[in-house]
Amino acid sequence: MESMKLTINNKTEQLEQVRSFLEQAAAIWSLKTDLVFELNLILEEYITNLVNYGYHDDNNHEIIIEIIKEETQIMVRITDDAGPFNIIETPENEDIDKPVEERRIGGLGIHFIKNLADLLKYESREGKNKLTILKHVL
Repeated sequence: MESMKLTINNKTEQLEQVRSFLEQAAAIWSLKTDLVFELNLILEEYITNLVNYGYHDDNNHEIIIEIIKEETQIMVRITDDAGPFNIIETPENEDIDKPVEERRIGGLGIHFIKNLADLLKYESREGKNKLTILKHVL
């Protein structure tokens, strides 16, 4: 098992660091392009929502992203101190099957995350949220 860790602040400008971090992991571990694309989309959607809706002050907060490579899977753990948000229990936008012009704006991020991840696990404990995202590599 190998792992890499990145700590960012709760600012959307930090997403570029996340992309670079994923590219670095991809190069080191020879990850497939489509897997990296999907992981990047998941992280971008989740962190954007976390930054925009999870914090209710202007203080800096740490978001820790850990990528763990195992033989047949990649596990990504995101740890933050935002308000509790269980993405697993959050309903997706029910307009998802409607034509674009009939849909309300927003709500696709949760849909993308739930559909691109092979497994999601969420826990909130002692003021910290942990989202674990699993992607199979074989």
